[in-house]
Amino acid sequence: QVQLVESGGGLVQPGGSLRLSCAASRTISSLPRMEWQRQAPGKGREFVASITSSDTTTYADSVKGRFAISRDNANTVFLQMNSLKPDDTAVYYCRAVGLASGTYWGQGTQVTVSS
Repeated sequence: QVQLVESGGGLVQPGGSLRLSCAASRTISSLPRMEWQRQAPGKGREFVASITSSDTTTYADSVKGRFAISRDNANTVFLQMNSLKPDDTAVYYCRAVGLASGTYWGQGTQVTVSS
């Protein structure tokens, strides 16, 4: 069992930045792959970024060059979001993948990009 809690969302103007955090109940090093996904109003969840226990990172084309995923040496995964656009508006979810027990999701944090 893994608990994930996202934080850091809020309202930001276009071009602004936010840093999201995902606090896990286990060390990040024990989780094979962590992802950020997002769900915009009226749409399904889409992949944003991922990081593995070996620090391999992957990004969706829509955020490449603007977002950066990272992890600390304990229990937290981050998503640095720069040059935000209105279509980045979504609920952002943290996801733990690759565990024998299954996939785990946080409850999400709202990001709204608007002037």
